[in-house]
Amino acid sequence: MLLSGEEYLESIRDGRVVYLGKEKVTDVTTHPAFKNSAATMAMIYDRKRAPENQDLMVSEEDGEIFSTYYLRPRSKEDLERRFETHRKIASWTYGLVGRSPDNFPSYLSGLATRPELFNELHAGFGDNLTHIYKRCRRDDLFLSHTVTNPQVTRRGEFDGSDRVSPTLKVISEDDDGVVINGLKMIGTAAIFCHETWVGNLQPVPEGHEDETITCSVPLNSPGVSIWSRKPYETNANNEFDMPLSWRYDESDAAVLFENVKVPWENVVLHNNVAKTRSVYFETPGHSLANHQANVRYLEKLKLLVAIAHVITKSNKVDNIPAVQTTLGHLAAQLASLEGMIMGQIHSCEEMVPNSGYFTVNRRYMYAALHWCTTNYSKLCDTVRELLGGGPIQMPADSSLLQDPELSQKFETYWSTPDQTAKDRMKLLRLAWDMLGSEMAGRHAQYEKFYAGPGFIMNLYSFQMCPWQELDGIVSDIMDKYDAV
Repeated sequence: MLLSGEEYLESIRDGRVVYLGKEKVTDVTTHPAFKNSAATMAMIYDRKRAPENQDLMVSEEDGEIFSTYYLRPRSKEDLERRFETHRKIASWTYGLVGRSPDNFPSYLSGLATRPELFNELHAGFGDNLTHIYKRCRRDDLFLSHTVTNPQVTRRGEFDGSDRVSPTLKVISEDDDGVVINGLKMIGTAAIFCHETWVGNLQPVPEGHEDETITCSVPLNSPGVSIWSRKPYETNANNEFDMPLSWRYDESDAAVLFENVKVPWENVVLHNNVAKTRSVYFETPGHSLANHQANVRYLEKLKLLVAIAHVITKSNKVDNIPAVQTTLGHLAAQLASLEGMIMGQIHSCEEMVPNSGYFTVNRRYMYAALHWCTTNYSKLCDTVRELLGGGPIQMPADSSLLQDPELSQKFETYWSTPDQTAKDRMKLLRLAWDMLGSEMAGRHAQYEKFYAGPGFIMNLYSFQMCPWQELDGIVSDIMDKYDAV
């Protein structure tokens, strides 16, 4: 089944509890802080369902059709198909929606290639995983993941205290399921999702087995509440002045679970410190999801480089050699990332021998992930240098265009021989929303940390590097000579 945009919107009018400050939001699809972003998610559903996109966006298995981002890849061709799907979806939002509907299904599809791993840990949990995967792809669900604990939490500081630890844990269990209580962070786009995946991408120490629960939870479940940061959509007075904030704010949130009952059929891991994090790396889950992140970032970088080029043309500096050199640097960065992504597919790997499932080349994927997280701020700074002070020298907003006298003065003094003042304002507003607005600041922070802190990126590359092969180069040289 493939949901239409309207069917998707109707499906999240489900009684979920969302807090925006002290306000309890009753319908995120119509609330002024969320409605435009909800419409963006609906647009994705409509476009992937459109007849002209069916060949790419729809896959089939066992007589069932589903969104291609739920496809478990069995070949290089399947990975190419997933790549084109991710690229198309990312292009619809210019790479500005990090947790688009194709993100977490990439995790889930990768996990679902190894249900036997979960059955080995606990009888029936792998079967649960398969059921969750098939249910989500059948119903065309939009899922988020909440796999990070509260930042302030330090293990042990609540021991012996009468304060409640905010970290999510299992507080009871019975024949029907478990009851969870606590907070999970970075539920980006959870406001617009059907379910959230609760788990751990951070290590959990021994003695905290109750925190290792991994499960899927509908976001309208009793006891679940979603606490949104301030949406940038609320500050966007109109699309002309803030075109990106107006339409593409995916609204990060924390998700609070207060005595939430989770039936056993939605649980895939419990009481296992060693595996609560490692299952993502022992399956293609982490690699497929972060490949999607690489592809999404590529589309965003295209927008950034395009803004740089158009701005230099608008400012009549595009023929200056120093400017062309800077644009060439940006173009080279864009090509470098695309090459790294294509290499992931070209050198794909059967992660688990004889499993029949493939994933992208993990070494190249983690290298690209490291590149993305460490370069975004630098790339933005480069574009800012090309932008100059233009955006901050524009009048306050486009409302002046409604006043005939002010509009005439604006056109007289801000226009150029080949560009109207209105068009100049439109371009500079777009550039500012990308580079200088509150949303731009959020994106700078997001791109630096969405996959974890920088040292984690380095650790992934360390683990994937063929050190024995490299060491052999030194040995080969040294074996060719000796002291006389």
